Amino acid sequence: APLSVPVGEATLGRIFNVLGEPVDNLGPVDVNTTFPIHRPAPAFTQLDTKLSIFETGIKVVDLLAPYRRGGKIGLFGGAGVGKTVLIMELINNIAKAHGGVSVFGGVGERTREGNDLYMEMKESKVINEQKISESKVALVYGQMNEPPGARMRVGLTALTMAEYFRDINKQDVLLFIDNIFRFVQAGSEVSALLGRM
Repeated sequence: APLSVPVGEATLGRIFNVLGEPVDNLGPVDVNTTFPIHRPAPAFTQLDTKLSIFETGIKVVDLLAPYRRGGKIGLFGGAGVGKTVLIMELINNIAKAHGGVSVFGGVGERTREGNDLYMEMKESKVINEQKISESKVALVYGQMNEPPGARMRVGLTALTMAEYFRDINKQDVLLFIDNIFRFVQAGSEVSALLGRM
């Protein structure tokens, strides 16, 4: 059977591993719906060709480097320059202005990085500890100490959760994959293990 992960509102405010198992010590996830992480991509005829700008609510971004709705954006910067702050602001703004949600896929995260992000999200009320159902983000982590196969697939787990909100709930969704280099590195490690270098 293909690997299936929980999807829907019950995933918000929770932390999952690549298998869709909660790892936040808050008990099991009350969810009836699961989706397989390996599914066919949408046909080109289904893609939306209409150009529209996604308003982030961050004026300098909207003016100088506007985000295209349905597009892909890369955030590059050294340590401590504010990438996480920008991500937090984007998650907050999509929730408040657009009624949307976010899914964060941490590929090869260090425990400290994952913990810091979780604490910052609780402080900014993106994750609501008192009423977890009002949270606006789901977190999926494939940490650095995990096998390369798990780190390589954690992006698909996050993508599956995001696609549910987009396709079934018809919500605006921001999918964050951090760090794309570690994702590629995991793929390289898997190739080496399979002898396909």
